[in-house]
Amino acid sequence: MIQPICKDPLFLARKSLPAGPEDLPTARDLLDTLQAHAGECVGMAANMIGVSRRIIVFEAADGPMLMLNPEILKHSDPYSTEEGCLSLPGTRKTRRYRSIKVRYQTVDFAVRIRTFTGWTAQIIQHELDHCNGVLI
Repeated sequence: MIQPICKDPLFLARKSLPAGPEDLPTARDLLDTLQAHAGECVGMAANMIGVSRRIIVFEAADGPMLMLNPEILKHSDPYSTEEGCLSLPGTRKTRRYRSIKVRYQTVDFAVRIRTFTGWTAQIIQHELDHCNGVLI
């Protein structure tokens, strides 16, 4: 179900809790909401729809990708950029990494480790900032 976008900076600044099986409906809502905002958004975290759980979804080369409990294990090649967000007005400068190694869980809670680069790595870092309560 498509959910409204949370714009409350106090809520968004809270660190998200780990996701469990009971949070799978939120994952589905997050996918639906991302697809509804496809023209203006390439990634979302659960707190953007008012749920403080470590769930992100983003547009990857082969379609939307969902991650539960993601964390960056390694990063390299820093650069500066500017990003916008559906939850916050305007754009903000930030530091990102061109390559990141991420450990996450699938919807079956299988653990995966994968390296992402370029634009996809930037999107994941933005969404993980949301999970960590970082407002850029």
